Amino acid sequence: MYEMITITKDDVDTEKGSRSRLSVGAQLTRGELMHLALMSSENRAAHALGRTHPDGLAVFVQKMNDKAQLLGMKETRYVEPTGLSSKNQSSAHDLAILTDVASHVPLISQLSTSPSHKVYVGRRPLQYNNTNRLTLNPNWEIGVQKTGYISEAGQCLVMQAKMAGRKVIMVFLDSAGKLSRLGDAERVRRWVEAYKPSTHAPLSKVVAADSHG
Repeated sequence: MYEMITITKDDVDTEKGSRSRLSVGAQLTRGELMHLALMSSENRAAHALGRTHPDGLAVFVQKMNDKAQLLGMKETRYVEPTGLSSKNQSSAHDLAILTDVASHVPLISQLSTSPSHKVYVGRRPLQYNNTNRLTLNPNWEIGVQKTGYISEAGQCLVMQAKMAGRKVIMVFLDSAGKLSRLGDAERVRRWVEAYKPSTHAPLSKVVAADSHG
């Protein structure tokens, strides 16, 4: 986690043209890059982590696919590590599986839910904030979360949070906007907290929905 990694031109997104505050030549530790990728969707950080795998990027992606299959994510296929390619494929069900697994990894939970983090590129400080502002809300008890966006998929959010005394996994795909996915999460929480369980109708562990109903 303390190994220094240098951002190179190979980490620059040429498919979507997404912006990054990490310039070519910037050096950060593997742990810092992981923090920025999980908390703030820093795509160059995510690509650099895959590129610097000891056996190379192709093997890294293959291991991603192997892990998905091991977890039973039958509708998932990865082609690169940032999520920017529309050739990456998954489903709400598979993402719920992945969120559940990730919520049991303390480091992923900690890094993905931290509200902000400051890194230094040389002597220059860079302040990063969480892309999910619910992490700032004291009324939320979030175990793990990740936002995402490409034009083909829309605004997306996966999250595990404790509500009404139980841990609930939520998957929101193709939301109308950045704030819509957070509003959907708030509405689901209100529904869960108002739900009156009976012995014949237990609340499902997984709530998967899209923003169109």
